[in-house]
Amino acid sequence: MDDLYRDYILEHSRRPHNFGVLEAPTASHEGANPLCGDRITMQLGIHDGKLAEVAFTGRGCAISQASASLLTDEVKGMTVDAATAYRADDLLDLLGIEISPARLKCAMLSLETLTGALADADGAVAPDRTPAEEPA
Repeated sequence: MDDLYRDYILEHSRRPHNFGVLEAPTASHEGANPLCGDRITMQLGIHDGKLAEVAFTGRGCAISQASASLLTDEVKGMTVDAATAYRADDLLDLLGIEISPARLKCAMLSLETLTGALADADGAVAPDRTPAEEPA
C-alpha cells in the first residue's frame, strides 16, 4: 500500500494539476522554503466568494510539488471561508503518506502559500460593488 501512495505523490509531482499562470488573478503569493530551495507561486481567481480558478508554478522536491497539485485540486471551487479554514492536518491527510519532520516544511509550503494568497486577496476582494458604491 505504501508504494501506491509513493506512486501517487510521484505522479502529482511529474504531472501536477493546475500548474500554470492565470490570465488575471485576483491574488498571487510566492512562498519559499529557504532550507531546500523549494518555491511555489500560487494564484487565485476569486469570483462570487469562491476560488473559481487556482493555479501554481514553482520548483522543488516531489513532496512540495505534489502537495501543491493536490491542494489546488482540493480548494478549487471552495468558498474563500472554507479555503481559509483548511488546516495542515487536512493537507497531510490528503497526501496520505508519513511525512518526516525534516520534510514537513516541504509538504506545508503549498498551504502556507495559499494562506498568503488568501490574505493578499482579502484586501483585493471587496463585495461586488461599483466604484460609486465604495465607502467614503
